[in-house]
Amino acid sequence: MFSGIVEETAKLVDIVKENDNVHFTLTCSFVNDLKIDQSISHNGVCLTVVDLKEGNYTVTAMRETLDRSNLGLLKVGELVNVERSMKMNGRLDGHIVQGHVDQTAVCTEIKDANGSWYFTFKYKFDKEMAKRGYFTVDKGSVTINGVSLTVCEPTEDSFTVAIIPYTYEYTNFHAIQVGGVVNLEFDIIGKYISRLQELTAE
Repeated sequence: MFSGIVEETAKLVDIVKENDNVHFTLTCSFVNDLKIDQSISHNGVCLTVVDLKEGNYTVTAMRETLDRSNLGLLKVGELVNVERSMKMNGRLDGHIVQGHVDQTAVCTEIKDANGSWYFTFKYKFDKEMAKRGYFTVDKGSVTINGVSLTVCEPTEDSFTVAIIPYTYEYTNFHAIQVGGVVNLEFDIIGKYISRLQELTAE
């Protein structure tokens, strides 16, 4: 479980493919605090630490994860948003984030807001999935590359988020360009409500 408040960006230092799996090796400031089997959010994807060596750590993504996220598009040297799992005795500063990416979206527009930025994203709309809570609502929560954000101007298949300078600088939002692919996790509370309505309507 995560909050969507990114701790920092980790640098991807190695990628190794093994059958349908991909092993990603990264480095960041808290490597020495990690342990094997620990969960870390990578661009919003919950992955398990499988190796620790020489100031780096390694996680493994299987085919399902690669198909649903942008991890398969990563290249050595790129920055990845990382967050360790939430402590149960701490404040929930973002919203409830599971680290289970639902799908990807494409950045279609970036507007300068005199010191901040508005990013617009478009995703593949599926009516049946929308009935199960896979959609956005105005002032609702959404997770983009692991960052907890507030939705504005949602349409059937797109939405906009406002990015303040701190978020822009300390996450990989500064590297997102028009046409870039990001990971989306829709709000789990919306999914539960949609599922409850579906069950009670039957």
